[in-house]
Amino acid sequence: MKLESLKQAANEARGLAIDAVHKCSSGHLGLPLGCAEIGAALFGEALRYNPSEPKWLGRDRFILSAGHGSMFLYSWLHIAGYDLSIEEVSNFRVLGSKTPGHPEFRETPGVEATTGPLGQGIANAVGYAVSGKMAAARFNTPEHTIFNQKVIVLAGDGCMQEGVAQEACAFAGHAGLDNLILIYDSNDVTLDAMADASQNDETPKRFGSLQWGVQTVDGHDIEAFLAAFERARNAKSGKPQIIIAKTVIGQGIPEVAGTSKGHGEGGAKFAQAAKKGLGLPEDSFYVSCDTKAYFSDVKKARQADYEAWKATYEAWRAANPDKAALLDSGVAQEIPADLASRIPAFPADAKIATRKAGSDVLQPIAQALPLVVSGSADLYGSTLNYIQGGGDWSQADYAGRNVRYGIREHAMGGILNGIAYDGIFRPSGATFLVFADYLRPSIRVAALAKLPVGYIFTHDSIGVGEDGPTHQPVETVSGLRVIPNLDVIRPADPEETAGAFAAAYQRLDGPTALILTRQAVANLSFAPVEARREGVAKGAYVLVRETAPLELILLAAGSEVQHAVAAAKELGAGVRVVSVPSMFRFDRQSAEYKESVLPSSSRRRVAIEAGVTGLWYKYVGLDGTVIGIDRFGISAPGNQVMEILGMTAANVVATVKALK
Repeated sequence: MKLESLKQAANEARGLAIDAVHKCSSGHLGLPLGCAEIGAALFGEALRYNPSEPKWLGRDRFILSAGHGSMFLYSWLHIAGYDLSIEEVSNFRVLGSKTPGHPEFRETPGVEATTGPLGQGIANAVGYAVSGKMAAARFNTPEHTIFNQKVIVLAGDGCMQEGVAQEACAFAGHAGLDNLILIYDSNDVTLDAMADASQNDETPKRFGSLQWGVQTVDGHDIEAFLAAFERARNAKSGKPQIIIAKTVIGQGIPEVAGTSKGHGEGGAKFAQAAKKGLGLPEDSFYVSCDTKAYFSDVKKARQADYEAWKATYEAWRAANPDKAALLDSGVAQEIPADLASRIPAFPADAKIATRKAGSDVLQPIAQALPLVVSGSADLYGSTLNYIQGGGDWSQADYAGRNVRYGIREHAMGGILNGIAYDGIFRPSGATFLVFADYLRPSIRVAALAKLPVGYIFTHDSIGVGEDGPTHQPVETVSGLRVIPNLDVIRPADPEETAGAFAAAYQRLDGPTALILTRQAVANLSFAPVEARREGVAKGAYVLVRETAPLELILLAAGSEVQHAVAAAKELGAGVRVVSVPSMFRFDRQSAEYKESVLPSSSRRRVAIEAGVTGLWYKYVGLDGTVIGIDRFGISAPGNQVMEILGMTAANVVATVKALK
């Protein structure tokens, strides 16, 4: 009876997908149809979930990496009893619906991650698994197990081909993430052609070499799939598991099934014939009473599982009030309002790189926020973002707070997102600024999904020097600044660095990129510590105020602020220096505050930054000018490169004098 019920539900899920795509003449039918039996097995039997409490901590996490197949997820969330009505399903891809074209985090109950770009969901699932291991190590006790969930991700050939997935899977195997199950929808088809036009790798051997457990099954055989899934769930090998499910793309529409035409909406025009062939009535968006009754029973069983877990959880809370309080703070994303003041002031005569200042700042922040974790793409010795005393996160110690991602920047970005989606730990990752584009797609999704992820990008300019133009990121800061909802902060000195780190960790509605120098910069100690730290939080502030009628405004960010300060001394009492560590933060301030910093009456303005000039013109206007670098750098010592390319106080003075 159970098997027949699951088969019937699979065909009805196919019908929902066909109707939804047919109605809007848009979408992807291949995966929802080809993986229908997998969905029935997961939501009808194998997954640990509770539609009434979709975010309960003990649930399995299911991620659809192949997000274009979103109707697969929406169909099963509706059938399983989540708060996703049949009206919402029928409004697939309609403005304002809970069923957008790709799954969006926070938009739809049961959606665990925003998975648009292919491969991201696999890396996100690895991040979820990392978070699960961290949580189990930090919170489980010998008497009470509250974290033992599995992370399940469904991916197709497109996801598997992407480099981010390759990196993430290698990381997962090395880390022994045995709480991770990857279901590979292997249908031998990609969008343009049959898969053999672009791949011929032997997946079982590849994943075996990556230290994964491997099984291959018929993805349309529910019993076989369930048996494979249970073996994966209960495996004691200490390895992540992959189930290679052989399926027929677009199964249920004979005209396109098994071909590249089955990937998108091409089969939707055969909707009525397909539904008849599946034994479904002509009614649109049909779910039978039998299927509703079956999943009502499943929901009751899952509710019972939840209640049993909750009893354990409450007993754990009573026995471990300190752990419970810490977990509560993580889930609630509680951050002390006085975080900046908990960071000791730097000596007035300090002259250090802002990456070193960042290292010093990170330590008291990590003490104040025990659920902060820090990672690096094989560059801790250069990025200096290691939490002292935090230990290395590894198979030997999943409670460690420092994650070594290896030379896998893109996977690091996707994994950071997965940790942030899980919502317990505050993750950050580091590499050289010039490599930021390796993880740019993940940064973009973090900004879109409003994830509080931190990025620490060091070696921020032509000051890198001898490493040459390949490592001198003249365009990268501006490239990051144009990503909506990404705060980019480039501090000028140690105290601005303290303010930058505090602002990053206090932000809960999006990611922050901290841009730090390799070269030493002086502490701008003529200005009060509080003014600099608070000024960073506002994005821009008056660092040097004129002592005569205002004649000129100099603007700068990062290591070039020192040149603006030096030039102001030579140019006279009517010069104001504005430090602009974060354009995006400044643009969010009130009109009154912005006018107080950059009065519209003062049109003589010069900006300086060791990077491309374009974005600065919104502050200097048509009457001002920008000293920057609209070319690639030079291979030479950093101070020489800075001088040759005009990053000096003398050039600021000369430029000002040349202004009309």
